[in-house]
Amino acid sequence: MRKVSHILETKGSRVVSVPQEAPVLEVIRLMAEHHIGSVLVVRGPEVIGIATERDYARKVILQGRSSADTPVSAIMSSPVVCVSPDDSVPACMGIMTDRKIRHLPVKDGEQIVGMISIGDLVRTVIEDQQLEISQLQQYITS
Repeated sequence: MRKVSHILETKGSRVVSVPQEAPVLEVIRLMAEHHIGSVLVVRGPEVIGIATERDYARKVILQGRSSADTPVSAIMSSPVVCVSPDDSVPACMGIMTDRKIRHLPVKDGEQIVGMISIGDLVRTVIEDQQLEISQLQQYITS
């Protein structure tokens, strides 16, 4: 069973963060520029929240707020649920399902070392299943 560390080895460990006072419009631009669905919100070195496309849709658009005038701290989700590099893919899928979230920062001790999404987890499960099918086919035909 693969772990989060495997996903980060394949995907990389890039994490985008913004200060809590950043306007939501800047955050959305960053997400579009980096092709990501979430950013971490920080106060100095401390991670205080996570802002996602879903937060934007529900807390800005549906509430009629201005993206340029609303600070990201007003729409972020907090506290941030994190996992470790040693957590398993199924455990992370369980966390995401139970909490209805799509992104998990990865923390090694007190350091954020990456971010995984539900897409990363599904891709890993599919790869594992394809490998197992291939191995079973080889076994049967040998």
